[in-house]
Amino acid sequence: QDFRGVWECRQWVYWQMGNLGPMAGQNHHFDHYAPEKIPYAVDRYVRETGRLYRVLDRRLADREYLVGEYSIADIVCYPWVLPERQSQNIDEFPNLKRWKADIRARPAVERAYAVAKSVNTKPVVADEESRRVLFGQSKDTVK
Repeated sequence: QDFRGVWECRQWVYWQMGNLGPMAGQNHHFDHYAPEKIPYAVDRYVRETGRLYRVLDRRLADREYLVGEYSIADIVCYPWVLPERQSQNIDEFPNLKRWKADIRARPAVERAYAVAKSVNTKPVVADEESRRVLFGQSKDTVK
């Protein structure tokens, strides 16, 4: 019903798709999965993730959730905020820290994490086959 609210929400969903997701994903790849550590790449994506955390932290300074009330914008951003895996100190982002804790405490999120423990029983990149599937694709592997 709220036209402006819908577009504000979409703006944050698009922001996640074009910024937080891809940059945090590169952070994960170069810091945790790359076969060789490339200091420039690790530093680049750790710093960019910190910048994006700051954007979120400032946005959350005067509101409980990204667009005021809990929305799909929060749902799509939340899983990408992983300070312990992204070389970030969450204490430097107090509004983001509060937001993350609030979402983590939601009953549906708690249930989802409980289910995930029974489904995700081994690392995603567990062996050379999984590494090949995740990181070894090219134009020639598309059928």
